[in-house]
Amino acid sequence: MKRRTFLSLSAGAVLAPIAARAAVMEYTPGLVTEALARGETVFLDFKASWCTTCAAQERVINALKAENPAYEAITFVNVDWDEHGKSALAKSLNIPRRSTLVVLKGDTELGRIVAGTSRADIKALMDTALTAATA
Repeated sequence: MKRRTFLSLSAGAVLAPIAARAAVMEYTPGLVTEALARGETVFLDFKASWCTTCAAQERVINALKAENPAYEAITFVNVDWDEHGKSALAKSLNIPRRSTLVVLKGDTELGRIVAGTSRADIKALMDTALTAATA
């Protein structure tokens, strides 16, 4: 095997789990429970494709993630409001509406924002999640 090929494959094997975790996951029933059982810190984004507040929140979240790669330690999960707004997850967390952001660790809610788009508030919530994820 050529050295360059070996190094490329080795780097890919090392970075694949990190890249998979950094990606935003789409909610499916059981996903959050499984992630929390593994000890992950979960950042839930209850959103709808047509929601302008949700889009504003998403822009802030993506900008913050681009500025700070450490946020990769957090498990981000998008929850489609139109599909899962009345789900057991939404009911158990008392989610009042789309554009709700919630951070969970274990069986504890660490924080939430409802319909807020302030960069400072969203950063504070993401920093809370990061602290929990790296503790």
